[in-house]
Amino acid sequence: MIWKFKIDMKRFVPPAAIVGAIFVSVAISVNVPAVSAERSAKTLPELTLNDLDGHSHGLSEWRGKVILLNFWATWCGPCQTEIPAFIRFQSEYGGRGLQIIGAGLDDVRTLRHYVRTVGINYPVLQADPERQYELLNQWGDPFGVLPYSVVIGRDGRLVFMRLGIFSDEAFTRVVKPLLD
Repeated sequence: MIWKFKIDMKRFVPPAAIVGAIFVSVAISVNVPAVSAERSAKTLPELTLNDLDGHSHGLSEWRGKVILLNFWATWCGPCQTEIPAFIRFQSEYGGRGLQIIGAGLDDVRTLRHYVRTVGINYPVLQADPERQYELLNQWGDPFGVLPYSVVIGRDGRLVFMRLGIFSDEAFTRVVKPLLD
């Protein structure tokens, strides 16, 4: 049996247009300045990853600091764009309690080379690229789009989530008040 389909081109929406529309709506709606009480420290996903030397680290190591957790990859252009600002933020505000943590979604060798070349001055942990979508979904990014950043207050509570580049404006509006 042969199946034949007729597509009405006046009503046809190409898949790329659907993905673009989803991305635009996500970029607008995921930038949430406050999080409900139900997304407290008790409900944050566990995150234990290895650093680039193979040592295991959990977010609890940085409890009491304001954490900017950034999910990124070396192949991601927007990720590369925001890293110099993260380096600057860590240099300027690390003494006031800021801890930026990069969760790189690449193999260790690629991450190590990139960290050395760019001069990243904050911990970079390696997240398994095979589990990328599962990990990002656990942290509030169901589409797996990079870069993706999460701000966690000194009390361990989720404060802010940002899909896309974490701008200077977002840092000034969200992170700086948590450092005072």
